Amino acid sequence: MLPVITASVPLLEPPGWATAQRELFGLLDRAWRRFARDFTGPGGRLRYTGELTSRDGVDDFYEVFFNWPQLYLLGGADDLLAQAERHWEGVTRQLTELGMLKDEYERGYDWFHQGESLLLLYFLCMAAPERWAERACRFAELYVDPRHGNYDPEHRIIRRPHNGSDPAREGLFDGDAYPWLPKEAQMYGFPLDWILPADAEPPLEADPRLGEEMRRRMGSGDTAVNLAATGLVLNAWIVTGEQRYADWITEYVGAWRERASANGGILPDNVAPDGTVGGLLEGRWYGGHYGWSWPHGWYSVGHAALVAALAGAAVTGDDSCLDLVRPALDELIAHGKVMAFAEADSSITSKWIPQLAEDVHTPTLHVPFRRNDNGWFDYNPMLMAVPTALWHHTVSDTDRKRIERLRAGAGYDWRTVRSFRSKEEAGHEEPWLAFLAGDDPAYPEKILAAAQAQVRHRLSRMERYRDWDVPEADIHLWQQSNPVVTEALVQLTWGGPQVVYNGGLQQARVRYYDAAAQRPGLPPDVAALVSSIDPDATVVDLVNLDPESPRSLIVQAGAFAEHTIRSVEHSVCDDASWIGDLYDYGHTAPTTTSASKTVDGPWLRVELPRSSTVRLTLRLDLRSQAPSYRTPFETPDEGEAP
Repeated sequence: MLPVITASVPLLEPPGWATAQRELFGLLDRAWRRFARDFTGPGGRLRYTGELTSRDGVDDFYEVFFNWPQLYLLGGADDLLAQAERHWEGVTRQLTELGMLKDEYERGYDWFHQGESLLLLYFLCMAAPERWAERACRFAELYVDPRHGNYDPEHRIIRRPHNGSDPAREGLFDGDAYPWLPKEAQMYGFPLDWILPADAEPPLEADPRLGEEMRRRMGSGDTAVNLAATGLVLNAWIVTGEQRYADWITEYVGAWRERASANGGILPDNVAPDGTVGGLLEGRWYGGHYGWSWPHGWYSVGHAALVAALAGAAVTGDDSCLDLVRPALDELIAHGKVMAFAEADSSITSKWIPQLAEDVHTPTLHVPFRRNDNGWFDYNPMLMAVPTALWHHTVSDTDRKRIERLRAGAGYDWRTVRSFRSKEEAGHEEPWLAFLAGDDPAYPEKILAAAQAQVRHRLSRMERYRDWDVPEADIHLWQQSNPVVTEALVQLTWGGPQVVYNGGLQQARVRYYDAAAQRPGLPPDVAALVSSIDPDATVVDLVNLDPESPRSLIVQAGAFAEHTIRSVEHSVCDDASWIGDLYDYGHTAPTTTSASKTVDGPWLRVELPRSSTVRLTLRLDLRSQAPSYRTPFETPDEGEAP
């Protein structure tokens, strides 16, 4: 039996954040149904009649639905999980027919894109592990078992940048030259930019930077972005608890940590087939595929390294694994410059212009994302996903002070909330961090309003394009029209940052289960707000807006029940005199006191009578239990931590 708290504080004037949160759930329910009706066809596949002529595109089919099971886990509609599973099945059949998959898995592509593709799978495993465990393990085996040809245990490398289920998928492209777009040259420059004189511009089909030299130097050996494969193996470990998955993560992350240590702490981006850093690039620690030089630099390297660092810490319990990320992050900050974004050499302007809006002209700290023979370049504001995830995991002074320094260096107000949606369905870390610091109590209502705006904008975009025969060049339309937005709900209800988009697993201080329905997510009419994520005082407000019916929910410590709730202090109202006497026209303010309860486990049951609210102050031991997909509804034997 779980410890139980029964709310006793009456709900008289519902807080604005609570009503706005439930309104967002209602709007999202209508929006995803509309998308499914207008953009998907038989069996859940996307409406697409074209071909896929390059190795690119698998991620663009799966990404459309990545946060649909996440919304279910938050408390979305009962039938949303089945709908999300239907779309995974339909898209998988569709991509198999298009020649992109083998045995339901990517034939071979880089992990910047594979990580994006797999978020849908990870959330499905989180929501229904009993149905998805077989696939989770089968896919992880592609990397853990060397017989599949992806992993070289002798040199502790993934053998090539394009990897997956098809060992014959070698190199980086199928023709004679990389399928280059002029816009790529404008945004990212050329790979291997040092092998030609600066004034040499051969035809693209004869350019060695895009042909055989690119294939030879960048198409074999390991690359830092492959570190995101640890997310796939971590998922299998959480499903099964099998030690060999943990051992593989420990071995692979450990190899990259050694390479970073030998490079002054900064993670290199390439390893030759013989295990030497820079072995194909004349000793350069930069220049690998999706590495520091081309095309995205920190945007790809940092996120992959973060996925691996968190995976390593999860399976070993050793937070020094995060040093795979920290030295490179601090190196970028050390090279920071204060400038207006409009004056920077950023290669991803389409991301920052809507996020910064009028502040594109405001001087603020920029850090370099890329490195080549001429040094650091490609200056951008700091992407806050990495420092936020580090601090959320450790709650250490070091990681907190780094965030404080970044805020002090920002020329714009971190409390500003803008209505935009990035590809990652993230980007509002700064105002959320300001809220957690106690600087903006209005943040919950502001971010919920911004989320509503994005849903309504997507509904208008859907209406415009619903009858369009999508050409291959525009397959991003689907993800740009996906009306499901979850960042606000993740921050406010789970007390966590949005999932790291290039293959991460969810972080959360708390999660919820509907006790009556025995499913994950907030029950109907219940709203939640996490206003502090300090382990000694993780503060959660729960509100039952239903004026007639009680609700029952279970609070879980951590995304994977990996934390322990040592004790909880909760608000109490034992005095009913606030109601007044028979002939009173009004009421008085309820008198609220507090009580405490020992929990010593990952779950706490909360009974919410009609129109009631309770504030919980949870004292947590972080990462004190093995992460797993177990639920509070399993019997004690079934629920044993693996």
